[in-house]
Amino acid sequence: MNDAKWKFNPIIRLELTLLISVLFPPLRPVHVDNPHLNTLKDDVLYHFGLGTGTHDLPAMFGDVKFVCVGGSPTRMKAFIEYIAGVLGMEDPKSEYPNICAGTDRYVMYKIGPVLSVNHGMGVSSIAIMLHELIKLLHHARCTDVTVIRIGTSGGIGLEPGTVVVTKQPLDDTFQPRYAQVILGKTVVRNTDLDQSLAAELLQCSKELNQFQTVIGNTMCTLDFYEGQARLDGAFCHYTEKDKQDYLSKVKDAEICNIEMESTVFAAMCKMSGLRAAVVCVTLLDRLKGDQLTSSHECLVSYGERPQILVGYYIKKQLKAKATAK
Repeated sequence: MNDAKWKFNPIIRLELTLLISVLFPPLRPVHVDNPHLNTLKDDVLYHFGLGTGTHDLPAMFGDVKFVCVGGSPTRMKAFIEYIAGVLGMEDPKSEYPNICAGTDRYVMYKIGPVLSVNHGMGVSSIAIMLHELIKLLHHARCTDVTVIRIGTSGGIGLEPGTVVVTKQPLDDTFQPRYAQVILGKTVVRNTDLDQSLAAELLQCSKELNQFQTVIGNTMCTLDFYEGQARLDGAFCHYTEKDKQDYLSKVKDAEICNIEMESTVFAAMCKMSGLRAAVVCVTLLDRLKGDQLTSSHECLVSYGERPQILVGYYIKKQLKAKATAK
């Protein structure tokens, strides 16, 4: 073949570019968009008890590829113990140190390329955690990171114990947005999640064949009681009919479950270039009631389902990467 034709033929060059991109996909760094960070001598991640001046973040976290976050500190410790067993990296009965032991705001555990962090309850709490988590991953020079929120939720027309992989997080007016007041002005951000990741998680559930898993919209509210149309809070100024009329609209919006973190989680992960998903188990069907009536043992079993699914996914991904090498 003539060298000049090979070098300048646009079709050949395109085919080569596509082949290279498949065989050697570009690394995805964690993006931060704040010029003020460049003026800081040290960046203190206050709520983690970590910082660029006090810790070697690349050495501590540079190999992280998967971050799992959830509300409860106990749940996230249980998750790291579980994933250690699944990956066969260490004795799952070992004690795993809390990396954020210098603070009482959040907990953080690590095993191999997996980081486990709790985020507390509600949009405000998870937003604070995500700001510092994203900066941590950026400072550690991590690439190709996948972040998955695992948790519990109230279902809409689903049997308790059903796992929902979120298609689109919606706010409590059924809009795909996260609105935040910044400098007195309302800023609206996109809440799109990675649909290919959601599909991969659904496929993993089919392979597991242990519990029902669906993909559907998730509604994120700012409150557990009135914000979710419950009748059992300290205050309530609407009727049972009002509640049912609202929940009917929720169902009509193809919403499968209700929780309190998904919109800001999706928005911040998208802005930082993180591949993200939300995986929550339903503990009750809100169309049938407000309070949890299942036994403690049953609720514990339900709560383990997201970690089983995500653990399977992570193991499958690591095995695929090892095989590719």
